[in-house]
Amino acid sequence: MSARKTLAIMTATAALIAGPVLSAHASTATPTDQQTVYAGQARAAGLSGRQARELQRRVEAVTARDPQARQVSANTLATAGGTVTVAVPGRAETRDLASPDTALACNNGHLCIVDGRGYSYDYYQCGYYSFDGVGNGTFNNNQTSGTRARFYNSDGSERWSNVAKSTGTASWTPVYHIRPC
Repeated sequence: MSARKTLAIMTATAALIAGPVLSAHASTATPTDQQTVYAGQARAAGLSGRQARELQRRVEAVTARDPQARQVSANTLATAGGTVTVAVPGRAETRDLASPDTALACNNGHLCIVDGRGYSYDYYQCGYYSFDGVGNGTFNNNQTSGTRARFYNSDGSERWSNVAKSTGTASWTPVYHIRPC
């Protein structure tokens, strides 16, 4: 086989291999594209540039503590077991800026927490999760009746528990881990 024909076959093979990879990559939004979307959500919600920067700083603080957390809107992150929606600077009520006209709800089968900063945690998968809530807040154990949510100290010992379906208030500062079910 000639060198030219071998080169042509190798080039065609490389194009077949690289083509789908490049196409798949081109259809995937880059972090820069996502940041543009999130900035647009912040603008649409009426946040000033300063508020939007503070909001992004808060989101980045969550991802710094939880490397598995992935930002999915201007102020909501997907985390192991659920989501956390970060309070927007200057707003009394926490809402996901991807759908700001819809109040956050605690769906059936979920354990929902609002901490003293106004951060809203929504757990919908069983597991044992690190928790970074602070201050006094509320909970809604809206899981299947009889499901016990457990809250743990820093050493892993159980601090308290709650049986669904119920709501209440709690001090979140001493809670380090949560097992929703």
